[in-house]
Amino acid sequence: MTALAVGTRRSSGLGDNVWVRFAVRRTGRLLLSLWVLVTAAFLMIHALPGDPVRAALGPTAPLELVQQRRTAMGLHDPLWLQYAHYLGNLLSGDMGSSMTTGLPVSEIIGARMGATVELAVLAFAVAVIVSVPLGTLMAVLAGDGRRRAGDWMFTSTSVVLATIPEFLVAVGLVFVFGVQLGWAPVAGRSGPGSYVLPVLALALGPAFVLARLVRVEMLAVLQTDYIRTARAKRLPPRVVYLRHALPNAVTAGLTMGGLMLGALVAGTVLVENVFAWPGLGGTIVSSILAKDYPTVQGVVLVYGVGVLLVNLAVDVALALLDPRSAIRES
Repeated sequence: MTALAVGTRRSSGLGDNVWVRFAVRRTGRLLLSLWVLVTAAFLMIHALPGDPVRAALGPTAPLELVQQRRTAMGLHDPLWLQYAHYLGNLLSGDMGSSMTTGLPVSEIIGARMGATVELAVLAFAVAVIVSVPLGTLMAVLAGDGRRRAGDWMFTSTSVVLATIPEFLVAVGLVFVFGVQLGWAPVAGRSGPGSYVLPVLALALGPAFVLARLVRVEMLAVLQTDYIRTARAKRLPPRVVYLRHALPNAVTAGLTMGGLMLGALVAGTVLVENVFAWPGLGGTIVSSILAKDYPTVQGVVLVYGVGVLLVNLAVDVALALLDPRSAIRES
């Protein structure tokens, strides 16, 4: 067997496969992040003041009943033993039961998670649909340096909108379009119209942040040699911008967009409470007020796992679009 054949076999082996190393590294990072998330949720809940059993049973409950309930829940056990039981229950799919309703936490989350996911995904879709064409258009218009006023107005507007918190945007939308104009419902999830204001409240800031990023990346791409070559060949502007420039400009936007999707999932907490949206946002707020710690833990874990999975999906998408990133990571 020749040296070349031996080298080829070694380079194609399982240990030298770039994609296998990439997958192993990403899986290991995900598992470590999940362990940190679970541990943080456990310790955070135990660090909160107050007696959750007393809060659930009421101030007039007999002390004997409170002690029995605490013993049944294992709250008298050492912290390390409570942690071990918590991990074991999670691995078996048991997130505990609500201390106020007695329902399984997984059932409560399952009934409300769909509304939150819908809101976050729709807001992300709107942000992408608006930001990519808008950022591309502003880069094309600003590329010749003759439309400085429009470029300044776009930049100023995007900075202002990107810095306003989602819940303030939500309150403003409710006041203007719901109360003053009466164009859209301001509470509940009763039909297509009820999605308009919550989705806008979540998508407005991220859309302008992504548009600015796409604009900057597109301006850089338009100055590259291969774009100059495409223009020298007198290719139609549509081909130059959409086929050659845009695919190379959206890579950074994909990274930021994935991170924003994770932020959108977390940002639904306050927006859902403004619009009385029947999702996890209202559930976690009411659970915190009631000191329903198992439900709070479950919702926090769901939000955290959602963010981690979004980041993993972004890493995989970037590796598929640019295999060099997978090689660098391996």
